[in-house]
Amino acid sequence: MDIQVRPAKRLQGEINALSSKNYTTRYLLAAALADGTSTVNYPAHSEDSDAMRRCIRDLGAVLEEKDERITITGFGRNPRPVKELNVGNAGAVLRFLMSVAAFSPEITFVNVYPESLGKRPHDDLIRALEQMNVRIDHNGGKLPITIHGGDPRGGKIAVSGKVSSQYLSSLLFMTPLLEEDSEIEVLDDLKSKVVVGQTLEVLEQAGIYIKASEDLMHFHVPGRQKYLAKNYVVQGDYPGSAAILAAAAVTDSDVRIHRLEERSRQGERAVVDVLKAMGVSLTHVDSTVHITGNTRLKAVEFDGDEATDAVLAMVSAAVFAEGTSRFYNVENLRYKECDRITDFLAELRKAGADVEERRSEIIVHGRPEGVEGGVEINAHFDHRVIMALTVVGLRSKQGLFIRDAHHVAKSYPQFFDHLRSLGAEVNWM
Repeated sequence: MDIQVRPAKRLQGEINALSSKNYTTRYLLAAALADGTSTVNYPAHSEDSDAMRRCIRDLGAVLEEKDERITITGFGRNPRPVKELNVGNAGAVLRFLMSVAAFSPEITFVNVYPESLGKRPHDDLIRALEQMNVRIDHNGGKLPITIHGGDPRGGKIAVSGKVSSQYLSSLLFMTPLLEEDSEIEVLDDLKSKVVVGQTLEVLEQAGIYIKASEDLMHFHVPGRQKYLAKNYVVQGDYPGSAAILAAAAVTDSDVRIHRLEERSRQGERAVVDVLKAMGVSLTHVDSTVHITGNTRLKAVEFDGDEATDAVLAMVSAAVFAEGTSRFYNVENLRYKECDRITDFLAELRKAGADVEERRSEIIVHGRPEGVEGGVEINAHFDHRVIMALTVVGLRSKQGLFIRDAHHVAKSYPQFFDHLRSLGAEVNWM
């Protein structure tokens, strides 16, 4: 479905941040790997988190959900033998479960999004699992992928972190259940270290012990551990809220977003500091961010590696700033649902933005007077691109038509409803 985004006259009101997708998927997986029944409070509802629900249920977990709580009876290190798993378009879910699938005789991950997840590489995780006595059939590192497991072994494991930290997180979830101790060495660079910190935080809460080096490049994982059945509470989501905050920053607004913890370990919390640096009138007190937007924005420079899922929203705000902004160390944006540098900037140019790309940088020459808009935009089936382009449409002179905008449901199904509640004119076509 396509959506029409009209220029915003004013955004005003308050909303609760949706629950964190990243924490929800991790808590669901930790609960599934436990022997016993865990509870996850305020779980996210999105295509990604629903994919994790569906897959762990297929693997033998028992789930019961009521109101804002889900109880999960786990399968431990003994998933039910199934022939196929469908993760939809959820890359993190695929990568996390590839390691879990190593405990089963044979599982094929099917390719149902050939134009999105089907194009994404998983070679680095495949090579790591092959070091662990796991045989894998694959399509040049891409889906469909068949895991021939049953007897994975620990020991010395090397994994590259250059493309994605999700490969490392996948191994960190699985290796504590092995009979042997494991030593994991990260090769090359490690992207999104903050997200690895979230994985370690969840594992610690689940009773798992892992000794990590300070630079997160070496890990000692004792084997024969067990996940404990625990009670988890999911915090509010900064990556999704980043687009709402950016929309409020570039328009005449008075907006409050609740349930955003000041001391959250989510790297995307940086959006608050970036918007402040851009001159936005903003306070963050008692887990509520309050923005009153009506001033001219200033350009910024920002290292995007620790806030990957908020970069596009910040770029959209920078489109209307005075001066030239630079977002660097963002090459891993190229390996998401689409190439979030080349593809996203091509659509921004259609809307009238002045942007440049480097291999690992996005350069934005701001236009405080606004952009023309009035064009049809291809969102490339990418939820983050959809949200960021919506921000631009709200400040454009003629609005934007965004194709396939329903894919925003991958992480934030209520996104357009929340904007509408704040006074935005967004209409499904």
